[in-house]
Amino acid sequence: MNRRAVISMLGGAALWPMAARAQQTVTPVIGYLDPRSPDSMADLLRAFRQGLKETGYVEGENAAIAHRWAENQIDRLPELAADLARRRVALIAASEPQAALAAKAATATTPVVFLVNEDPVRLGLVASLARPGGNLTGINIFNAELAAKRLEFLRELVPIAARVAVLVNPANAPTAESTLADVEPAARAMGLRIQVVNASSGREIEAAFAAFVSDRPDALFVAADPLFYGRRVQLANLASRHAIPATYSNRALAEAGGLMSYGSNVLDAWRQLGAYAGRILKGAKPADLPVVQATKFELVINAHIARMLGLTVPDKLLATADEVIE
Repeated sequence: MNRRAVISMLGGAALWPMAARAQQTVTPVIGYLDPRSPDSMADLLRAFRQGLKETGYVEGENAAIAHRWAENQIDRLPELAADLARRRVALIAASEPQAALAAKAATATTPVVFLVNEDPVRLGLVASLARPGGNLTGINIFNAELAAKRLEFLRELVPIAARVAVLVNPANAPTAESTLADVEPAARAMGLRIQVVNASSGREIEAAFAAFVSDRPDALFVAADPLFYGRRVQLANLASRHAIPATYSNRALAEAGGLMSYGSNVLDAWRQLGAYAGRILKGAKPADLPVVQATKFELVINAHIARMLGLTVPDKLLATADEVIE
């Protein structure tokens, strides 16, 4: 072999590692932003990963997730969103309105896919549902907007109720305000009096129920708020201990021992959130992806808790229910 051929072979061999490195695909990192703590989110995160998998992305194989948890301190969301933006993640998945608003404020370029429980146009997240514009799109599960129907179901189950306490989280102002905006006129139309109760932590939830000993409502309406989802076992236990009929927005609360729930199928919504994230990773632009409107709503009644409270579930309500927990 002549000298020129040897040099050519050596040069080519030196280039092979460089070519191989150039062909390697960089693993996209998804920033996940949530106001809660991870210990209450296992089922929802599993559904989110399922949606990613349906679009060809598997965490630990060809995608990574950088989790940012606010641990129920909503005022931490802006700094957590800014951190993800500085990291230049491929996209940010924001799991509720305050997280989505924090992500929107943190970046105008990184794609953001959100899951919210009320109209994202009213929240200022998108220009329209059909053509969001900008760098945000996502899923609307309607739970805040279903408040009036949920109150109606509660009235059917507790017909003697005259005064209903409405538990809201003032730290999550958008959800608290929209809940009251829907519940108050619905209550007036039904002849119900509303007592607004605020709680922004587990300790304040305990204090709220302690106050019911002396100022007892006939029933309790719990707002669709991430804090209350994370505190679902505490809420269900306190409502049972104080023998107060309560309604919730998420079936997980009825499964945890709550009386009844009415709202969107959140596991399906989180799956859709993952699927939208996957589509964006594949190159879709948020501005062109319409906001998905939830279409699966479910009424769940915990008949065991109803019996404990001395309530008889009307046949009409049993026939309407998607699931009755015995």
